[in-house]
Amino acid sequence: MMLRAVFRRASIRGSSSASGLGKSLQSSRVAVSAQFHSVSATETLVPRGNHAHSFHHRSCPGCPDCSRTIINGYQGTALQRWVRPFSSDSGDVVEAVVPHMGESITDGTLAAFLKKPGDRVEADEAIAQIETDKVTIDIASPASGVIQEFLVKEGDTVEPGNKVARISTSADAVSHVAPSEKAPEKPAPKPSPPAEKPKVESTKVAEKPKAPSPPPPPPPPSKQSAKEPQLPPKDRERRVPMTRLRKRVATRLKDSQNTFALLTTFNEVDMTNLMKLRSQYKDAFLEKHGVKLGLMSGFIKAAVSALQHQPVVNAVIDGDDIIYRDYVDISIAVGTSKGLVVPVIRDADKMNFADIEKTINGLAKKATEGTISIDEMAGGSFTVSNGGVYGSLISTPIINPPQSAILGMHSIVQRPMVVGGSVVPRPMMYVALTYDHRLIDGREAVYFLRRIKDVVEDPQRLLLDI
Repeated sequence: MMLRAVFRRASIRGSSSASGLGKSLQSSRVAVSAQFHSVSATETLVPRGNHAHSFHHRSCPGCPDCSRTIINGYQGTALQRWVRPFSSDSGDVVEAVVPHMGESITDGTLAAFLKKPGDRVEADEAIAQIETDKVTIDIASPASGVIQEFLVKEGDTVEPGNKVARISTSADAVSHVAPSEKAPEKPAPKPSPPAEKPKVESTKVAEKPKAPSPPPPPPPPSKQSAKEPQLPPKDRERRVPMTRLRKRVATRLKDSQNTFALLTTFNEVDMTNLMKLRSQYKDAFLEKHGVKLGLMSGFIKAAVSALQHQPVVNAVIDGDDIIYRDYVDISIAVGTSKGLVVPVIRDADKMNFADIEKTINGLAKKATEGTISIDEMAGGSFTVSNGGVYGSLISTPIINPPQSAILGMHSIVQRPMVVGGSVVPRPMMYVALTYDHRLIDGREAVYFLRRIKDVVEDPQRLLLDI
């Protein structure tokens, strides 16, 4: 702008002032170059934010146009040096939180991290697992990106909504997260002397317990200990904290013993006809329904019939009242590597054999894989437990609160039975019914098991409803 003003003055004054113009141009160049060098000594400046503005012209402190350009470009913000390709304030960092775990579950234990800081994760990919009283729940990444850090530790108790991890969704985050993590690791190994000191201390600590070991040999204690059973050495023992699922199972079973008046009645069932029925129609059943015909569906149908004949077994005590249920939701006890889970077959009284088999297979698969949900285990008015798959011959199952009874199935064993005056081998199974004697009398319990026995030994009763 100063040069333009000089040229305008030169054109007005004419050629007579050409010599004066040369001098003014020379002086102005010196002044501008001095100011220019003072500005160019700094590095490129950009505004705070996501978008950088580049300016190829030089700013002149005395020129209003240049200063206006700078203000418009930076929008009145403070100048900062470019050090990062993104800013966490701009929404490129998301946080993974603990999901809702069910109405009856308020907290859980963070069992394990499936990823580590610096790992790349995709949207909805599991990054950690939470162990609750009933199931194991995955924490999924809300978006694709790189894990910056975890905000909790394994073993911590977490609640729904708690923040677990920060995940950067920026594409360039990897190049900046990795060096920042590696930087603290490099200086850490340098201080080798302090690292050696704790080793010396640890050896000293290890030597101290060896010193008290000689005292045990005195004769008096050795004589007394010889008479008492000796426990295995402590160095062969392992102390492992109980999982939340195991603690929950232990608490509920103990509460069941403390609350209910438990009583068990037994009977035996001849499995000949039911096994013959399965063997005769298993191929046609599999071809039509796409699932194998098992013995469990026959016992579920028998239990439904028995519960309809003895509705008190399907009821429950609530304070001073008795709640009779007009529906039949049967829980199936499934043993997994993490503990016992009890998924529920909803409205089992409205299902046929194929529906029951499909539901059992689906729930058992989810329970084994640990993907079963809380809703699939909530409720249930009666439980069937099949200990026979593990080889159990007879047992007394414990009621699953808040139910009032549980049916126990056992292994099938060939035993000599008297049939038509002759002793013949028969596939027999013991069945047990544990019930709350405060609500269910022995008569109802025996009638219930008799109905189970009649239906299983003669499945045609289900067709005729007799």
